[in-house]
Amino acid sequence: MKTVSSPQVSPDGNWIVYQVRSVDSAKDKSSSDLWMMGWDGKENWQLTYDAAGESAPKWSPDGKYISFLSTRTGDKNSQVYALPTKGGEPKRITNIKGSINEYVWTPDGQKLVLSISDPDYSDTAASKIRKPYVINRYQFKQDREGYLDSTGTHLYLFDIPSGKLDTLTSGVYSETQPAISPDGKWLAFVSNRTQVPDKNDNSDIYLMELKKGAVPQALTSWKGSDSRPVFSPDSRHIAYLQSTSQDDFTMYGHSILGVISMDDRKPRLLSSQLDRPVQNIRWEADGQALLALMEDDRRVQVIRVNASTGAHETLTSGDHSFYGMELNTAKKTWVGLRSTPTLPAELFAFESGQLRQLTHHQDSFLAPLQLPLVEGFQSTSKDGTKVSGILYKPHTYQAGQKLPLVIFIHGGPVAQDEFDFDMTRMVYAAAGYAVAAVNYRGSSGRGVAYIRSIYGDWGNKEVMDVVGVANHLVATGVADPARMGLGGWSYGGITTNYTIATDTRFKAAVSGAGSSLQLSLYGSDQYIAQYEYELGVPWKNRDKWLALSYPFFKVDKIKTPTLFMASESDFNVPVAGAEQMYQAFKSVGIPTELVIYPKQYHGISVPSYQIDRLKRHIAWYNKYLK
Repeated sequence: MKTVSSPQVSPDGNWIVYQVRSVDSAKDKSSSDLWMMGWDGKENWQLTYDAAGESAPKWSPDGKYISFLSTRTGDKNSQVYALPTKGGEPKRITNIKGSINEYVWTPDGQKLVLSISDPDYSDTAASKIRKPYVINRYQFKQDREGYLDSTGTHLYLFDIPSGKLDTLTSGVYSETQPAISPDGKWLAFVSNRTQVPDKNDNSDIYLMELKKGAVPQALTSWKGSDSRPVFSPDSRHIAYLQSTSQDDFTMYGHSILGVISMDDRKPRLLSSQLDRPVQNIRWEADGQALLALMEDDRRVQVIRVNASTGAHETLTSGDHSFYGMELNTAKKTWVGLRSTPTLPAELFAFESGQLRQLTHHQDSFLAPLQLPLVEGFQSTSKDGTKVSGILYKPHTYQAGQKLPLVIFIHGGPVAQDEFDFDMTRMVYAAAGYAVAAVNYRGSSGRGVAYIRSIYGDWGNKEVMDVVGVANHLVATGVADPARMGLGGWSYGGITTNYTIATDTRFKAAVSGAGSSLQLSLYGSDQYIAQYEYELGVPWKNRDKWLALSYPFFKVDKIKTPTLFMASESDFNVPVAGAEQMYQAFKSVGIPTELVIYPKQYHGISVPSYQIDRLKRHIAWYNKYLK
């Protein structure tokens, strides 16, 4: 299966460049290449083939070049390359010591604004042995990044003809998400400039003239998160996203569309009344409205929001999800990445109110497959809460047939299972199971109150909702009550642990990247700000921490054979979370097994490990549910 992403429309509106990620089974790795597509859908071809891969494609303002980030030709860090659209080899146009995280073309096409991480000098030139970690930060761990030092990320102005690099921002804070006004005069960016940034999720929008020595000024002052600034076509307004929560930890909320006038510098919130998260905001060509993606109860739709009144209309409908959307300003329409339960993401153009499929990268993947049956459902939890889910059944399913059930629980918890192509649940269903996705309380797409209902109360309402789904599928005759299992990764693994410690009906479970003895994770993972704000410090709130650790302390009451999995280098939910439960199960004699994936972070990226995980899940379920 290919992964299509990052569409970018040419200035003349006739072409789209995008990424396609594919897997090399022999090398056991994946890489991304750039492809080109005509807007009319008649021409489509691969642009790059380098083993290093390419990311972040962009068109130069004049449309003569396609730029991208890559580490080709032995680069230690990603550099910006430019590929002539009329043909020829890509040319490296930067030679930066630090790592380039983001870049933006200036409107005249002569310069780039670069977001660059400070260089890492931890490895000595003589021995290649890393120096000791010297840490003084409040939050000192982050998944993938590892142990955190005090280096930052700053913005620079790179002159392409001369190669000159001017510093735009510096100091102890970091600056990210650069945006340049269409008139070329202004630079907006995002920064957390609170006294101790590690202790909160604050970020504000800052504005400065696009020149060396200019002084940034804060445009927002919300205690939560302000992010993703986008200038209007006339450079007179900045659209952005604001978190609904202004807590120190903003996860229990979602993003609202806001607009700031360059005249009065006052923010106006436009999508508060929707009570749904929006993202991927883009100005229409006339500056009168914005397009955005909006989550809504298992779906992600494209909406248009009036920039003056906040009035909105939904442009798409149906059981699908959009992963990305970019405007075609020349043709006054847009292109989006769309997925359905039977189609992995492909590019679609929106014309005359209709969607037209452009790419067909998934055709060869789908051709030999018989896909499971997919349908939405709603269950009712014991307290009366309506919970939305998605059910997958084998393509051979016959009405009245009772199947072994697997409830596979999403992570987050603030996320949603959607009507998209879900490979994991498809594979389980193809193995003969009824498979349920459940948007338990804490999930997004159902409003802020639904998200915040689990605040400081983990393992209660989520478990009630998971059990409610099991009861519903038994009552409707789909699930065999004697053959039910469950599983999940991350918060899905955590909820799995909570559920098997609450309900002994489940005959098999797989808990990936989960934890139960929450007290032991204080100081060992990346969530220190959340813990201290939501739960309080353990030495003052010991009973709270112990209550949320109940699966570990009730292990002798658990009856469910459970496969525990973890990633060796995970700083999100460290491997100790799985190790502790595995050891406890071994001690009391519950059937169990522990699988640890070497050198993997919270998300497993090695293709053979991804396959191994699915095979082990199915083997475990087959052993206890068939």
